[in-house]
Amino acid sequence: MASLSTITDIDLDKQVAALSRELAALRKAVSKRSGAYYEDGRDTASDYYAQLADRISDALPAIRKQGRAIERTARDHPATAAAVGLVVVGLVASLLFSRR
Repeated sequence: MASLSTITDIDLDKQVAALSRELAALRKAVSKRSGAYYEDGRDTASDYYAQLADRISDALPAIRKQGRAIERTARDHPATAAAVGLVVVGLVASLLFSRR
């Protein structure tokens, strides 16, 4: 007749083996799901990037035109451009130092 400790040890070993198999199955399922989530996230990011690139490429001629107009104005009025630049630098500096 088997002693009580032997039966308990056998039952525990069986339970540990069953739990190990379940854990391996869960790891496999999580691995499959995480791979799918990664693919979905990558596809979504790629779609957003494509949409953003389309919008920027559509707006690029207008941005270039405005940039040339600003450049012309800065050349025609250098003192005004310098004053505006200093104001912008001052605003940025005040924003940075006010957060501390």
